[in-house]
Amino acid sequence: MVDSSLRPNLYQSTDRHAAIGVFDSGIGGLSVARHIRHRLAHESLLYFSDSGYAPYGDKSESAITERCFKIVDFFIAHQVKAIVVACNTATAAAIVQLRSHYPKLIIVGTEPGLKPALQMTQSKIVGVMATKSTLESQKFLTLKAQLSTESGTHFVCQACIGLVDQIERGELHSDASLDLVRSYVTPLLQRGADTIVLGCTHYPFVSHLIEQVICEYKGENETNSVKLIDTGEAVARRLRSLLEQAELDNPEQSTPQLTSWTTGRVDIVKNALTHAFLEQAISLTEYVTL
Repeated sequence: MVDSSLRPNLYQSTDRHAAIGVFDSGIGGLSVARHIRHRLAHESLLYFSDSGYAPYGDKSESAITERCFKIVDFFIAHQVKAIVVACNTATAAAIVQLRSHYPKLIIVGTEPGLKPALQMTQSKIVGVMATKSTLESQKFLTLKAQLSTESGTHFVCQACIGLVDQIERGELHSDASLDLVRSYVTPLLQRGADTIVLGCTHYPFVSHLIEQVICEYKGENETNSVKLIDTGEAVARRLRSLLEQAELDNPEQSTPQLTSWTTGRVDIVKNALTHAFLEQAISLTEYVTL
């Protein structure tokens, strides 16, 4: 258990050429890193996949918070200028303590895109796919209640147990993964959801399966009537804004580096990196014990 009463860590980078640290419980955060690379094309990224401890969704908040502090300290040892918590579950569990303990470090969290969904829905029924831990977190429950009251929108929440495990195993196209996605998406459509929030950064990797299920249910001509909300783009915009405000954005048109570490299987992370970044250079992927 992390003692949040410890003296704040005043680490701060003033190096505009320093890298940005991005981490997740596994490979899911690469969906966010992809948006960051697109919007901040000249920034070097360090990615940490904590796959050896995935999924976070079935762990206690204290256990998740402890992992987050270890990873942030790892990034600080590599002198990053900012950190993105590319995991909804970790953000809900630990972001407040992280920001309190590292008050001078730019830390951007990730949370389910309920607010963007309000702008998209016509039926006022929004489906939310997320981990059990995220859906039960006080941060999420407070936001959901507030937005529901203000907008009259009904949020239908679906805990997608086992889906992160399938993605972590690299089963992005298997029948088993499709069956699992079908079991979670169909009830949302049956309840009238016309917008579905991907409330876990892993889920964009199976958005094609989600769209297939929508097509099965709605028919090919109505597939686009259901919108998917991926918050990676919003995270990238927020990160860019904070870097510019702090005058920490990289001013050079340099060739960025992408370096990654994992506490799990290196081959899965390498495959996911290739899937997410295609032809872009990846300098290193290593196993690490943390």
